[in-house]
Amino acid sequence: MNTQLSEKLKTLPNAPGVYFHKDQKGKIIYVGKAAVLKNRVRQYFQKSGNRDPKTELLVSEIADTDWQVVESEFEALFLESELIRRYMPKYNILLRDDKSQSYVRIDFRSTYPSVTITRRPLDDGATYYGPYLSALAVKRALKYLRKIFPYSTHTVLPKRACLLVHLHLCPGPETGTLQSKTYIQSLKQLGRVLNGQRAALINEIEKSMRRASAEKDFEKAAQFRDQVRSLKELDKRILFSDREFMDLSKDHALTELSELLQLSKIPRRIEGYDISHMSGTDVVASMVVFTNGVADKSQYRKFKSRIPGNDDFEHMREVIRRRFSEANIKKWGKPDFLLIDGGKGQLRAALSVLAEKNLAIPAVGIAKKYEEIVIQKDWDSVSIDIEAAHKLHAFIRETAEFQVLDVPNTSHVIKLLQRIRDESHRFAVSYHSNLKAKRQTTSILDDVPGIGPISRKKLIRTFGSIRGVTQARYDELEKILGAKQATILMQYIRAEKRNIKNQ
Repeated sequence: MNTQLSEKLKTLPNAPGVYFHKDQKGKIIYVGKAAVLKNRVRQYFQKSGNRDPKTELLVSEIADTDWQVVESEFEALFLESELIRRYMPKYNILLRDDKSQSYVRIDFRSTYPSVTITRRPLDDGATYYGPYLSALAVKRALKYLRKIFPYSTHTVLPKRACLLVHLHLCPGPETGTLQSKTYIQSLKQLGRVLNGQRAALINEIEKSMRRASAEKDFEKAAQFRDQVRSLKELDKRILFSDREFMDLSKDHALTELSELLQLSKIPRRIEGYDISHMSGTDVVASMVVFTNGVADKSQYRKFKSRIPGNDDFEHMREVIRRRFSEANIKKWGKPDFLLIDGGKGQLRAALSVLAEKNLAIPAVGIAKKYEEIVIQKDWDSVSIDIEAAHKLHAFIRETAEFQVLDVPNTSHVIKLLQRIRDESHRFAVSYHSNLKAKRQTTSILDDVPGIGPISRKKLIRTFGSIRGVTQARYDELEKILGAKQATILMQYIRAEKRNIKNQ
């Protein structure tokens, strides 16, 4: 351990937080969390014969250590997971026990939603909180929160009250006495704590407590009081989304991005955009939001294109124009930075709309093929800092209109932009796939006037499938629908067959 690091360790606080071990080049090689930073970080530099070879190798490479103080171990739990996912330090990959991330899942669409932990978030309409690298840590956090917000873990309700009902840890949907509305409201409060809104929730419950007391409903007021006490005892903010209070100056990716592109400030809110379609059909666009470098899924938005055809540039103009309408600016505010998934054409299209609206928002594109950052020269809010580019070992190519910045894939800034790009692409493809699936499940019968759900069921039941209906004779259709509707349906069937033949 060098002298400078030794002196730095003397300033370690007696507080929870996240620490970053770095090598001689300043690269983060390990991220960890601690209930007490002073105790945990110093353990790495104490002589011990119980370390495994991998940990010994890690310690031998530590040249510097930095840390971020947070309010609780719960907060440190999330920050550790997010920073590992962002920077992929080599020793976290070597030393960690869990092989994939864990999420907390709540399906608010159910009558009695269950709270479960999963490793695979799906686009199933449920709400996911996370991710975490340690499933055990998540279970411990939920175990404590369950005392404040009792919840069910049953995917299939048992026939009688489970043991946890008697322990007041499950509200007992299986008993038949639980009101769905009350239970879902409690789960939404749990979700707000997971989303870092503990302080606001305490204020609301305190108001409800005073209101109940004024109405002389002292039993309910006592319940609110106990909830407030328990929430205050947590003394934490679980920062899963836009309630992250990291010191931005210590976020290497955001700092690098700000320096590299000479932004006027570190971008707190970054929005990423992508277009998805198949040969011009079911065209959609995605808007993903990263707050303080962290995916903020509650702020995601999706757009169904109103312009037909296979023209990515025009579709990009449309989504940027709709995003920055006066109404949406008022609802969502303005971002500090835009990332356009695509090359020069997509970026040019987006910037043309921003110019129309006199919005000087920093924006760049990221080309898919070579992972290059594309910058339009005449867009004054973005310009390359040559010294910062050289420091990152980046290469710059220029055309008459654009600069193309090739940054090594090992840099923090390109990893952040790749994550935003990948998330915007995933969200767009997911929405496109949903629209495509819905379109494919519709049939010719849905478009025929006068044929309602009952007639459709009769036809399918009689002929077995849509294909069977289209192959039926007129007299067979007439027996079910009558002459008038059978004639109309036959006209639609003939037109559909002509369309298929001409394709």
